[in-house]
Amino acid sequence: MALSESQIPPDAQHYLVCGTEDCEKNCQFYCNDCHQQMCKQCRDEHQKNKKTKNHEVVPYKQRKRPLPLEKCKIHPTRNIELLCEECQIPICSKCTGTKEHRGHAFTDLELVFAGKCSHCHIEITKIRSYFEPTSQDLKKEIARDVTEIKKSMEGVRTSMKTEAESVKKLVETITSDKIEQVNKIEQSLLETLNGQNKKIDDYINYLNDLIKTFYGYLSPSNIEQLTFALKSENLVIRPIPETSKPVPPIFTAGPYSKDDVAKLLGRITFPNTKPENREIKPMETAFTQLKPTGKQRKQDREKSDVKQTLSLSSSVTKVREYTVPGVDCVYHISLGKSGRFWFSDYDGNLVQTDLQGNQLQKIQTSGELEGYHTVTQDGDLIYTDKVNTVINRITPDNTITEFIKTGDWQPLSIYSSKINGDLLVGMRKNGEGKVTRYNKTGTEIQNIQINNKGQELYELPHYITENINGDVCVSDYRQEAVEVVDKSGQHRFSYTGQESWFRPYGICTDVLGHILVCDETSDTIHLLDQNGQFLYLLLTSQQGVEYPCSVCVDDENNLWVGQDDTNTVTVYKYLQ
Repeated sequence: MALSESQIPPDAQHYLVCGTEDCEKNCQFYCNDCHQQMCKQCRDEHQKNKKTKNHEVVPYKQRKRPLPLEKCKIHPTRNIELLCEECQIPICSKCTGTKEHRGHAFTDLELVFAGKCSHCHIEITKIRSYFEPTSQDLKKEIARDVTEIKKSMEGVRTSMKTEAESVKKLVETITSDKIEQVNKIEQSLLETLNGQNKKIDDYINYLNDLIKTFYGYLSPSNIEQLTFALKSENLVIRPIPETSKPVPPIFTAGPYSKDDVAKLLGRITFPNTKPENREIKPMETAFTQLKPTGKQRKQDREKSDVKQTLSLSSSVTKVREYTVPGVDCVYHISLGKSGRFWFSDYDGNLVQTDLQGNQLQKIQTSGELEGYHTVTQDGDLIYTDKVNTVINRITPDNTITEFIKTGDWQPLSIYSSKINGDLLVGMRKNGEGKVTRYNKTGTEIQNIQINNKGQELYELPHYITENINGDVCVSDYRQEAVEVVDKSGQHRFSYTGQESWFRPYGICTDVLGHILVCDETSDTIHLLDQNGQFLYLLLTSQQGVEYPCSVCVDDENNLWVGQDDTNTVTVYKYLQ
């Protein structure tokens, strides 16, 4: 029995089947008049029927949503189905005959509802593809500005300290010179005082000698001599020598203040420039990072033309088989340049071949059951080393370098974005998982670990890819789910398969935004749309698929499938 529109869960993981009674085929079309899901065969019969041949039947994605059933408040037995254009209120058909609405124009409410739903979808698309990513880009730009401001202000502080040290040294030099000047003044004054002191000493000695002379004249036997001596001018006492009191210098403090010192040490000013508003890219150019070259524009036009003409084929056709030398099985496939591929097996053998099956390179790695290698936009091979917790790069000249160290986290899966060249890496530590985004230079720019409810998103993210809208799609073996987040890291949906036991392995996307994932337990490859809605099983064991582990879509939109028990890769055509 087909699910009704109201029963479709938000995550869109149900199996869409035809709504015709006793028909359980895949739903591909929708009758907007009957509001019925249809398979291709039932659509053909529907359009042949005389009663329904003029009905509008469209692809399911282009369906008009049915009008929700709601009773009229005036006529409770009638459903609301019209919109009064003049009053702008929903009414039932019986309301059209009342005096309140007599002479008014009415519109089918279902058409209005369909238009509103279409508008909502358009607005949701705008928010997800432009407004939210652009806002996240602004947050990143602000974070970069925070780093730059901190760096700039640290430079200002360093300059101020350097200038202060320079002034301090200058003050010490000048102070030393002035102290030396004071020392010389002191020495000169002391020399003067010492001279005066010696002059007084000499005078005191003169007085002592004179006292002795006078005592000699006091003897009675020398009265005549005393009389003669008293008449002599030599006995006149000389006056005390004159001395002067020295005048010491006075230190006058410099006429400075805190402001004077502040001026001396420079000042902090803002340049005479108004802050510029951050650039917000127009919606039509929001995802254009670089101006495309003529060659790039041509390639983009070609891809756009291909995308417009491509659609899912009604059947899957095997194109050819491809034997990979140097590996026992194929657990992961990476598309390189010039028609070259990289293949890996359980034992860590990583082999590059051309389309003729010639082995070009072989590397021994620590990889096992993971999508641990990818090729960048420049043609470099990037692969993880979970033992040494590093990510290695191999340039076209075969130089191997350690590109990124991941610390305590084991890097398991890796994917090079075709949109901007970022590296998406699935990692694991102590039973927890996360996805880290690095830019082209190896700088960590994002970590994705928690969903919107604060729960751990991943446990073993062993395969990873990116969709055309920037969604990050992770195959988690332990969670038994495909976890998809948008490019800002917000959880979009989880896909848990169609049976009770779902063990996802290799995962990839195509030019139409489909998600293709291997389920090794059921020997199938599941095909989902961009929003996680299960479309159908693209390949099953009835088509010869056993233990599928790896998938990759090449530049010709062919699907390459690698398996666990053989080194033969099978190539299929599933788009037309």
